[in-house]
Amino acid sequence: MALLLDQINDPSDLRDLTTDQLEDLAEEIRGRLVETLSRTGGHLSPNLGVVELTLAMHRVFDSPNDRIIWDVGHQAYVHKLVTGRRDAFDSLRTLGGVSGYPSRAESPHDHVENSHASTALSYALGLAIAAEDQGEERWTVAVIGDGALTGGMAYEALSHLAVRRPRRLVIVLNDNGMSYQATVGGVAASLAGVRLDQRYEWVKRTIGRVLRSVPLVGDTADELARRLKESLKQLVEPSTVFDAMGIKYAGTVDGHDLTRLEETLVRAKGFDEPVVIRVQTEKGRGYPPAIADEVDRLHSVGAFDVETGRPLREERRLTDVAGAALLDAARRRPDVVAISAAMVSSTGLQDMETEMPDRVIDTGICEQHSVTLAAGLAMGGLRPVVAIYSTFLQRALDQIISDVALHDLPVTFLVDRSGVTGPDGPSHHGVFDLTFLRMVPNMVVGAPADAEELCAMIETALDHPGPIAIRFPKAGGSALPSLPVSALPVGRWDEVRPGSDVLVLAVGRMLEPALKAAIGLESEGISCRVINARWVKPLDSRVVEWAGDHEFVLTVEDNVVSGGFGAAVLEALSAHGMAGKVRMLGIGDGFLPAGSADEVLHTAGLDVEGITSRIIELTRD
Repeated sequence: MALLLDQINDPSDLRDLTTDQLEDLAEEIRGRLVETLSRTGGHLSPNLGVVELTLAMHRVFDSPNDRIIWDVGHQAYVHKLVTGRRDAFDSLRTLGGVSGYPSRAESPHDHVENSHASTALSYALGLAIAAEDQGEERWTVAVIGDGALTGGMAYEALSHLAVRRPRRLVIVLNDNGMSYQATVGGVAASLAGVRLDQRYEWVKRTIGRVLRSVPLVGDTADELARRLKESLKQLVEPSTVFDAMGIKYAGTVDGHDLTRLEETLVRAKGFDEPVVIRVQTEKGRGYPPAIADEVDRLHSVGAFDVETGRPLREERRLTDVAGAALLDAARRRPDVVAISAAMVSSTGLQDMETEMPDRVIDTGICEQHSVTLAAGLAMGGLRPVVAIYSTFLQRALDQIISDVALHDLPVTFLVDRSGVTGPDGPSHHGVFDLTFLRMVPNMVVGAPADAEELCAMIETALDHPGPIAIRFPKAGGSALPSLPVSALPVGRWDEVRPGSDVLVLAVGRMLEPALKAAIGLESEGISCRVINARWVKPLDSRVVEWAGDHEFVLTVEDNVVSGGFGAAVLEALSAHGMAGKVRMLGIGDGFLPAGSADEVLHTAGLDVEGITSRIIELTRD
């Protein structure tokens, strides 16, 4: 029996299907998602939840002429399956394969390289204004959900939208229970149709006209009509921030009722103003192991067993090591508190939250608020630890500088997913943090080479009198050392291998391949002195002495070369007339592709082979 999904080569093909066929197609898609992601990994449950919503939008709107903007972009797998990428979907999140997020280079149906939350409303408002100003009759649809509405940027866009109201803009709030409390029920679902029904609008206008003709009412007619409308709305669903801002709001629609979804979207197109539709979906729908997962519904997964949903490989991550070390410290120190921007489990804080719920603060997707909140906690005498992904910390750079560093406050940043992260692609490679953190006054920056150093740096940070950032990669296979681990002195490096020809200064995860390259080069007659440069700021003052003993200094970092660790060494040695000795190996001026961490590091020349080749070039030129 031929699969319906195999017949969908373009979104327009969906319009020829009956309701029964669409329901069958939805189940086929869920099966394809589970089967593919069990091998590739990826964002499973968000996509299981948006199947019907995606089908309905593509039946009502004409993509790519009508623009569908996904926030967060990891909800777009179903969108990819029905927009011509079905046959390539097995390559999801692999080097040269289908991206795990919308990709403009991949398809004309993808309009934004969107992976950071709370941005879609701003993109969509800009696109809608541009279309209107240029006389284009095309719709813009922003799908925002999965917690993204907790981000302040979304409210900034809503505030602007309330003033500048482009005609052809629809906002779909995908409420899957992760962002705010749902109002669900038959009456509320019916209201979605009523409030977007042209007959309802006609009745409202007619009441106003009738009341105006009644003696002694006259000028108060519109106000009475407005009160009548508000009374009806309050009977079935409370007012929302959208009502308060004067934005047309459609209540709650069952996100798995295709007929209701389509009816509501069609009605939304009947208004000359922006419309907000709240859609109630079930995260992980149709896959029992996801529904049973009480932590995050199998939100993001690696390869897993289809029957059980359990990962094929379970190993301790550096994230887990950091979480265990922080929990151990919190047990000994009542002043330690942890902050997460909507990623408690993802940043290793789950156990601490379970044991000490009052000492783990989840701010929602509010990175800027998280950092300034930490500043306030530190001012009040606590020792706040902000656990956050490298690429998400970028969003709070102003707060790091002005609210934490300017006050020289003892805030610790656990900068997870630093360096090359792998299959999540260009938006998630944390290759900028050494650059933007190193430039901040009062900031100390550490890059541990292994789990034990990570734990030791956490101990260092909790006694440090000012701000300190500890960056570490998305890596597994890390054994948890015996806790607590003795603190490391700030600014003190470690010589791990003596040598005479080239001084190799390696940062964090780069120590291991640099050391292996040095060992391998012995047979080539090249002697390398390898240093674990665990502190990026401040540098070890001995670097000047060490550099004087060698013809070349090679810095190795999984960060952009521009302004990174190598630049810091170059600056330090230039003051002593040794700038000409420095060569830098890191990320060039460009965004890295998706792929496994090993594949991406290889393309960047940051594996054993790449480091070996660079050292041979230096010594034989």
